[in-house]
Amino acid sequence: MAEEMTQLITRHGGRPLVTPAMREVPLERNTAVFQFGERLLAGAFGMVILLTGVGARVMLKVLDQRWPRERTLAALGQTMLVVRGPKPLAVLRENALQPAVAVPEPNTWRDLVKALDELGRPLQGMHVAVQEYGVANPELLQALEARGAIVTRVPVYQWMLPEDTGPLRKAVRALMEGEADVVLFTNAVQVEHMLQMAEQEGGAARLRTALGRTVVSAIGPIVAERLRAHGLPVDFEPSHSKMGIHVKETGERAAELLQRKRAGGRA
Repeated sequence: MAEEMTQLITRHGGRPLVTPAMREVPLERNTAVFQFGERLLAGAFGMVILLTGVGARVMLKVLDQRWPRERTLAALGQTMLVVRGPKPLAVLRENALQPAVAVPEPNTWRDLVKALDELGRPLQGMHVAVQEYGVANPELLQALEARGAIVTRVPVYQWMLPEDTGPLRKAVRALMEGEADVVLFTNAVQVEHMLQMAEQEGGAARLRTALGRTVVSAIGPIVAERLRAHGLPVDFEPSHSKMGIHVKETGERAAELLQRKRAGGRA
């Protein structure tokens, strides 16, 4: 949605540098999903955790290539289904399924683990499949394993760097050279790929220094957690994880946050 993002930033008074940071792996290369499907139909899983709506929907489409949708849904209905938020919940309801656990806002991995603990059903020895959202969440996986779960990762839509990394390199160099005042992150994978390019362009430490003088806005808690995991600042999160709200609310606060940050105060 590069064009839409460009228009939104311009409409709210910014000068956009919108850069592609990733591309999606084709569905047929989702071998992990097919392996998950085989085990699901064999009744191997006691719990399936769906982390994103897009991922859940794509997972079903991948499985449709090999098995009838009705068979997949019947197998899912025999497991304990857990959804991280309203978007994967909507996918289940579209397919006449109901979750055993719907994680409340802000839908972080900590909220998910807390909801499972409050459920009162021990995970010891249970085979748990976790549908991921492009980047693995090691904290969530470790928390599940610490509770005795036997965890299977199901990376549904894997992301790669763009075929042409030139624009991304240019954007990273612009950040390092202080040419940007605000950075908007809309996906956790963008963080990983930005750091990869930074290592090739002079080192991630230089990028961290630059972001110390730039307003860093994360569209939601998942992106914010990924930034903090790499020691990067998070100066703003919008009230809702929607692109239009993200741009609008960041634009309303950007000047104040930038002035405070560059003056050495807390953003």
